[in-house]
Amino acid sequence: MAPVDPEEAEEFLRLFYAEADEPGATAVKGSAGRTAPLEERLEEVRDEIERTGTYVHTSAELAFGARVAWRSSARCIGRLYWRSLHLRDRRHVVAPDEVAAECVGHLDDATRRGRIRSTITVFAPDTPTAPGPRVWNEQLIRYAGYRTGGRVLGDPRYVGFTDHARSLGWVPPSPMGRFDVLPLVVSGGGEWAEKGPQFYEVPPESALEVELTHPDHDWFAELGLRWHALPVISNMRLDIGGVSYPAAPFNGWYMATEIGARNLSDSERYDMLSEVAERMGLDTSTDRTMWRDRAAVELTLAVQHSFDQAGVSMADHHGESQRFLRHLEREESAGRTCPVDWSWIVPPISGGLTPVFHRYYDEPSESGPMFRMDPQQAARGQGCPM
Repeated sequence: MAPVDPEEAEEFLRLFYAEADEPGATAVKGSAGRTAPLEERLEEVRDEIERTGTYVHTSAELAFGARVAWRSSARCIGRLYWRSLHLRDRRHVVAPDEVAAECVGHLDDATRRGRIRSTITVFAPDTPTAPGPRVWNEQLIRYAGYRTGGRVLGDPRYVGFTDHARSLGWVPPSPMGRFDVLPLVVSGGGEWAEKGPQFYEVPPESALEVELTHPDHDWFAELGLRWHALPVISNMRLDIGGVSYPAAPFNGWYMATEIGARNLSDSERYDMLSEVAERMGLDTSTDRTMWRDRAAVELTLAVQHSFDQAGVSMADHHGESQRFLRHLEREESAGRTCPVDWSWIVPPISGGLTPVFHRYYDEPSESGPMFRMDPQQAARGQGCPM
């Protein structure tokens, strides 16, 4: 890693201090826990960068940076609550077994038996002298995909990752199933960086899952579908003021359409639309009957119903769209732009029925604290070492 650019550090610190007095903002604290004037903190950071090539964020700076990164996430519709992101500061952790243990701790802390809390766990950063740890998984909980002849058992998206985990020594459950939780694959930082990735099982009690049923169709339970409760993105970098944290798993909570209309419906994923449509007695001979649309709605309804019945936090696309407009209003009132990727904000079903469909947005920005995906980490998430 190249040395930190002092200008990036200064830009972030000025943002941090400028927003410190806003309602609900994190208090400005110096590295020793006392209030520090801006110029004093800037001088301290400049000196640290000159001596070491990097600098250490205070806990308050780290929490603020992570929250602003969420605020700036153009693909996230749930940003209204960005100030409430709970920080688990684990910057001292670099050994792979400890990283894996803290990832499991994140699952436990964030799931809370279904009362999901938005949480981020930040591990050691990359520095000019040593890399930080890496989590290879795209999400902390995902399902295996097994090659079985010309078909895939499980999630086709993770066939490559499953193969890589098995090459490391992971042994799938027997018999293999459609919803086998993948192990965590972790590379250590510092002195462990050259030892390669290791795999670690996710304890069953830490991976809360919801069995899917339908409020009107008893046959739906016979499909044997389920999904995990907590979506924890785990292979994106958190960049704050020139410091890059390559392992910073973070979560909000699911929106029903993500599972029902994408994970379970997409042809390259579980591809359940045909089976649901046949069970419903729909005419699937032509797309003009809109059987795909009707099946996707029923799948999504089943997901929403099941999570509600299980007492697990979940958003619906209508309510979350309304809340996102509240977020936009707040950002505009604060004099800030709100970057948006329209294709991710508009839900995959009934988009035109939601208020987020009918407007233009600010383009995504490349400045300030943010979560980033680099090609190497994207390849790791598919089980392709680089």
